[in-house]
Amino acid sequence: MQEEQLVASLDKLLLSALDNRASDIHFEPYQNYYRIRMRIDGVLQDMLTPPLSLAKQISARLKIMANLNIAEQRLPQDGQLMIDRYAMRIATLPVINGEKIVLRVMDNHDSELTINDLGLSTNNLHDFQQILDYPQGLILVTGPTGSGKTVTLYSGLKKLNSSDRNICSVEDPIEVPIEGINQTSVNVKAGLTFSIILRALLRQDPDVIMIGEIRDQETAQIAIQAAQTGHLVLSTLHTNSSIEALTRLNQMGIENYLLSSSLKLIVAQRLVRKLCNCCKVVANQLIFLGDETIPHYVASGCSHCVGGYKGRIGLYEFLVITPEIQHQILTHQLRAPSDMISLKKAGQKMVKDGITSVAELHRVLGDFI
Repeated sequence: MQEEQLVASLDKLLLSALDNRASDIHFEPYQNYYRIRMRIDGVLQDMLTPPLSLAKQISARLKIMANLNIAEQRLPQDGQLMIDRYAMRIATLPVINGEKIVLRVMDNHDSELTINDLGLSTNNLHDFQQILDYPQGLILVTGPTGSGKTVTLYSGLKKLNSSDRNICSVEDPIEVPIEGINQTSVNVKAGLTFSIILRALLRQDPDVIMIGEIRDQETAQIAIQAAQTGHLVLSTLHTNSSIEALTRLNQMGIENYLLSSSLKLIVAQRLVRKLCNCCKVVANQLIFLGDETIPHYVASGCSHCVGGYKGRIGLYEFLVITPEIQHQILTHQLRAPSDMISLKKAGQKMVKDGITSVAELHRVLGDFI
């Protein structure tokens, strides 16, 4: 294929992926074929299988778009490219049959979300807004990679973003630039780690600090210290539930008396695909949920969706740190409050309401019934 044709075809492919709301695009060389896939609503879908002979040309073109070294094929490279108005993060990786390249769409529709667009229940939205107005403390959002934690944090920062607040963030990388917020990106090669940037931020007279992720003991200690000395701190943690976040922080060496005094809210979340309203159908069999037998919908598939699903919605589990919860943390007897809506209960309600399917809940939460 001539270079002009390749450039035009690749641009068309990337724009097509964006039209389909892809969050990631994978370019993968194998021994006998070349595969291009895209991730839509959290699930990888086959997109194209171009001739294997084009693998090196495609890799070179993507590297040129991102100003990477096209001659370097033995080491991973990272960069950024633009297509239309979208920024994409590019990551290359040497594999057995060449180079695998993944593009991550940085500035997608999620960047426009506000706190009111997250899909929170009335009670959860009230709690979140109230705690965001606290002068100090730690708000944690937990969940696996790709569960929407960063979007939840950004929506909180947007609510707080005003001329009378100094908001600083440390991220790896900066996913969505926000006007009015001082955002710093981690650069390990230059010696800029989370902890080093955080120490510098504390000398910048901040009111609100956002930490992209608490990964180690040092970062956790600085976050707790900041939350106790007049700063509102928002961060994420990789745990499966809100209560497990406390165990994880304990493992990082944070004492319970510090957690009791600094934590204000822990949110556990997941993203589930929504059934397409144009083609969802009622299942033949009823299912038993909680204490009742109910009808439910299943995915069908049509020209308006991908495999019967279109878009995603958040499942949320809110653990508000009340005086009672503080006491339980101190005495190592923490248990879920009786009125807390767990991820499992939130998922069951969405099945009852016909928003998502049993199969999708099983995919995201495992055995949720």
